[in-house]
Amino acid sequence: MTSMQTSHRAVDAPTRFLESRGRRLAYREIGDGPPLVLCLRFRGVLDVWDPAFLDALARNFRVITFDYSGLGQSTGEASYDRRALARDALDVVDGLGLEKVVIAGWSLGGLAAQVFAALHPQRTTHAILIGTGPPGPQPHEAEPVFLQTALIPVNTLEHEHILFFEPASAASRAASKASHDRIAARKSDLSPPIPPETYLRLLKDASNPSAIFPDDGGYAETLSKTSIPLLALCGDHDIVFPVENWYALNRRWKSLFVTTLPSAGHGPQHQQPELCAELITSFVQRVR
Repeated sequence: MTSMQTSHRAVDAPTRFLESRGRRLAYREIGDGPPLVLCLRFRGVLDVWDPAFLDALARNFRVITFDYSGLGQSTGEASYDRRALARDALDVVDGLGLEKVVIAGWSLGGLAAQVFAALHPQRTTHAILIGTGPPGPQPHEAEPVFLQTALIPVNTLEHEHILFFEPASAASRAASKASHDRIAARKSDLSPPIPPETYLRLLKDASNPSAIFPDDGGYAETLSKTSIPLLALCGDHDIVFPVENWYALNRRWKSLFVTTLPSAGHGPQHQQPELCAELITSFVQRVR
C-alpha cells in the first residue's frame, strides 16, 4: 500500500480501527511518506504522545500510532510481554498493508521495537529506540524513584517532571509544562487511561518481571549483527534506562547509533520535539 496523504494534525487525527486475530486495534495516522510505526511506553495509550513531536515527524513520514491489545481503545487480551507488543505492531503493519516500515518505540515500546526488528528484519528499514535500553543484564540499573513514581495512579505535572524530564534543570521543567499543555490540547476521541489494577497485573504477568528486558529470545545477539540501522535517542539522565547501557555497545553492535540530549530525561522527544524529529528524519534519509 502506498502512503496516504492526510491534512490531520495529531491533536485532531481521528481514531480508526482494524480487525486482526479476533480483536480490534485502535490506531491513528498523520502525514505522508515512508511509514513510521510508534510503539507506546508503560501505561501509555494513544494520547500520551506529544502532538508537536508527531506533527514534526509527519512532515516527512506517514506516522502511525496505536493502542496495544486490550488497552486504550483496542480490544483483546492485554499483555506487557515484549513479544506480544511486537506482534501488535506487526498486526498493525499487516492490517494497513505495509511492506516495510520504520519501527520506533518509547521506553517499553522501544523494547517492542527491538523485538520487532529482530524477528522481522525483512519488514524493517530502520529502528528508532527512544528512552529505552538494550536486551539482557545491564550494568546501570533503573533508579528506585522511577517505580515509586510510575506506579502512582494519577501522575501530576510534578510527577511528569520526574518521570520524563530532568527536574534539576529549569529549562527541562519548562519543557515538561509545555509538553503537558500540548498533550492536554486534545479534548475529544480520547483513549481511556489504563487503570492501576490492569497495569499492575501486566507487570506481574510479564515474563521474568525481575528484569526489564530479559534476553529470552537471543535478541542481543541478533541485533548486534543486524544491518538494520538502529538509533538510540536518549536523555543524559534517564531514570529508567540509563544511556550508559547503550555506550557499552557502541563497538559491539555494528549498526548502532547513540544520540544523547543534555539535561534531559526519559522523554527526550517531548523535551525537544522538533530536534528529535529532525534527527530521526535525517537518520532515516541518510543512513542505509
